[in-house]
Amino acid sequence: MNPAESVVEIDDLSVSFATDHGAVKAVDGVSLRVARGEVLAIVGESGSGKTVTAKSILGLLPETATTGGAVLLSSRSGDAVNDVVALDGARLRAVRGSDVAMVFQEPSSALNPVFTVGWQIAEGLRAHRRLSRAEAKREAVEILRTVGIPDPEVRVNHYPHQFSGGQKQRVVIAAALVLGPGLIVADEPTTALDVTVQAEILDLLRRLRDEFGTAIVLITHNMGVVADLADRVAVMFQGEVVEQAEAHALFAHPQHDYTKRLLAAVPRLGAGRLVAHDRVAPDARGRAEPAGRPVVEASGLVIDYPGRLGRRGFRAVDEVSFRIGAGEVLGLVGESGSGKTTIGRAIGGLTRITGGSLRVLGHEMLGFSERRFKPARADIGFVFQDPAASFNPLLTIAEAVAEPLVIHGRAASPAAARPRVDELLEAVQLPKGYGDRYPHELSGGQRQRASLARGLALDPTLLIADEPTSALDVSVQARVLELFAELQHDLGFAALFISHDLAVVDLLADRIAVLHRGRLVEEGPGAEVLERPRHEYTRRLIASLPVPDPVEQAQRRAALAALG
Repeated sequence: MNPAESVVEIDDLSVSFATDHGAVKAVDGVSLRVARGEVLAIVGESGSGKTVTAKSILGLLPETATTGGAVLLSSRSGDAVNDVVALDGARLRAVRGSDVAMVFQEPSSALNPVFTVGWQIAEGLRAHRRLSRAEAKREAVEILRTVGIPDPEVRVNHYPHQFSGGQKQRVVIAAALVLGPGLIVADEPTTALDVTVQAEILDLLRRLRDEFGTAIVLITHNMGVVADLADRVAVMFQGEVVEQAEAHALFAHPQHDYTKRLLAAVPRLGAGRLVAHDRVAPDARGRAEPAGRPVVEASGLVIDYPGRLGRRGFRAVDEVSFRIGAGEVLGLVGESGSGKTTIGRAIGGLTRITGGSLRVLGHEMLGFSERRFKPARADIGFVFQDPAASFNPLLTIAEAVAEPLVIHGRAASPAAARPRVDELLEAVQLPKGYGDRYPHELSGGQRQRASLARGLALDPTLLIADEPTSALDVSVQARVLELFAELQHDLGFAALFISHDLAVVDLLADRIAVLHRGRLVEEGPGAEVLERPRHEYTRRLIASLPVPDPVEQAQRRAALAALG
């Protein structure tokens, strides 16, 4: 294709980074093109080079990068073509925002917390066009309206923390759109979003393509998102493009072995019933509780957060009742703000309950005494959503995994706990030598395995796993989920598995509980909840989950639209 006919054409791109151990090649001979009004998805595991390739389109690579090849970017008007690799700072600033813009993965990091969202959108406008503050603010209001922010005249004066996760992602998209660029680079734009919010963001991106002719480069590891939105797909592995195809063709007939493995690793609704055949029944797996006695039992559970500065309080959990039997896995699903994490924290004694009853390992949590509950903490393990944030960066992995053992008096020091730590690392399929590394020296999947090892250090009766795989690549996620299932089967601990991904929950859970705005709207065996959902919200949640099949996904999108 002639470069003038495409928004961007990447020709034989190579990128190397200078390190203390010599040059590391991140991208090797990549050639891609994106036509106007087309969505190209670049997929692959972490470290495959997809984000480096995307950032090269905007010239956002660090000074340690050495770039070869060409990145030919067409201007918004289509009458000029620039080689981004050869542009200097001033000319790069001229094309960023006007010809190409980027939607970053984490909107909370991309937005400045001390400025209103309207000011931040207007800043981009005034950097490229001569506008008064009032004119720039008017355009900011209009672009917020375009991306679906309610009451934009009011919300334009709000700060990022006053928006939900999905709304912040819309604000970031608005900031990218405000100058009308011909190309948007979206780096994992839906990774941390609930499936219903994710569906809304994908609809927004689809509308940009269809109504405004915007070309989109989509960086993602979610193959369901790719099936929902992409026209073409490029698969990257170890810095190279190993396969390119039209989306329908790639999903129906993948050619490269890596592509086949990537698609096979995607969790699908219904797969949990296959895994369940290999498990023993929950009542046969209990080992720490007498038969029939639940590990966790909630009855009319209420959790209120008090108001501040004269404002009314907020009810996060509203009369919820459920139980977790010995050796049983309960999957707790729902959107952000539904109360999932609040319930998990309450079970661990980290959040006080304000009404009803919650019994954990025989302890009543309403008005509980910390001194009396402390011995029970040794029987409760935690696996947090973001291991990079939950690990102390100053401690080695071995020291971090040993912490529960030292705190609860099972070992005198991290050194004394090292034999047990080595056992745990090997149990989660990490070489014991990784114990001498620091968290930043491990990949996301390796850190999550180490987090699982720490959660199991005290051989808990109950494990609370809060979104433990939401940010992982599909192949890494598949390995972590298989490992979780194997360990749960072998060790027999009960588990509360919190997630917004129904397909992931279906792989692991014996039963599924659905939360909506603090209330439990549905509960039952996985097959029953997923195949015969009774509540409208559950049906919407299931319909919102993208599946890795463009044909089926188009049908599911129509079904979701029919639900209103």
